[in-house]
Amino acid sequence: MKVPFLDLQAINARHAAELKAAAARVIDSGWYILGEEVKAFEAEYAAWVGSPHCVGTSDGLSALILALRGWKELGLLKDGDGVAVPANTYIASILAITENRLRPVLVEPDEDTFNLGAAKLAAALTPDVKAVLAVHLYGQLADMPAIAQLCRDRGLLLLEDAAQAHGAHIGGVKAGAWGDAAAFSFYPGKNLGALGDAGALTCKDAKLADMARALRNYGSHEKYKNLVQGPNDRLDELQAALLRVKLRHIDADNARRREIAARYRREIKHPAVRLPSVRAGEESHVWHLFVVRVPDRAAFQQRLLDRGVHTAIHYPIAPHHQQAYAKELSHLRLPLTEAMHREVVSLPVSPVMSDEQVAAVIAAVNAG
Repeated sequence: MKVPFLDLQAINARHAAELKAAAARVIDSGWYILGEEVKAFEAEYAAWVGSPHCVGTSDGLSALILALRGWKELGLLKDGDGVAVPANTYIASILAITENRLRPVLVEPDEDTFNLGAAKLAAALTPDVKAVLAVHLYGQLADMPAIAQLCRDRGLLLLEDAAQAHGAHIGGVKAGAWGDAAAFSFYPGKNLGALGDAGALTCKDAKLADMARALRNYGSHEKYKNLVQGPNDRLDELQAALLRVKLRHIDADNARRREIAARYRREIKHPAVRLPSVRAGEESHVWHLFVVRVPDRAAFQQRLLDRGVHTAIHYPIAPHHQQAYAKELSHLRLPLTEAMHREVVSLPVSPVMSDEQVAAVIAAVNAG
């Protein structure tokens, strides 16, 4: 049986009638930039996350950049300040830091969760670190109760990179509601995916929300009046309308992802395959990715491909080994991060997978 890694056509086909109606509504409105659809999505998403404010952006990286830039404009950060960030994150998290002339301080993740832990974070803090960027990798929250308390105790700004964690929560508090601000990506492959690029910033501070709204629009609150220098990072009306449709279905989609992940964790028995861990307690992992670790990744992927199962790697190269950061970060030695990037493989997990496809993945993994 062929099992694709991700079937975006099938994911969106379930809602084709709703999506087409939403697109037609935008076309018929004659208003395509920063109109009623964006306002409505921002209000609906803020309510769903449990955050006072939501600012739609052109993509997830822009949301990260605008949060940090907003704090600089408000005088809470300055050039050269350190921002602690997990070393095994996707490079976009670090790009947002350096784009703002801030200094990334890479912290090794916890081995069990792939995420930032409070103990390693505390050990990495130096006086010049003024903010923490907690990344919720693969759909599981970082240790937010402990990290949030640490940030409060140290007077640090806390930014969440929630690009992979729409709906994940601990004790009912969702990703996007723990930090001072959070950034979301709605890239098509995300749990809440647009049909193009889109993102959002959520935050608790009205001043940051107002600044982000100006920054995303050339630094302007009012047409042709520019308060600050800003880029064009606006969420468009069409993507906002489509996201409003898909927001209505994300809870059910996340529930299906949890069903599949539970079956994988219960039925995959191969001794060489290290399964992902889930912390006990009041937590909901949303399984954007189901990531295992294996000693011989190439052989493992080929073995599954021979059985029709497609896999992916998130991510093959650690950020400090990327050519883009050869000058700034290549001197670092981060053995756990480096091992993870050598060994991680993502198995298919999606709300449109059939039970038969899930069984085929399990059989293929266990066959070796």
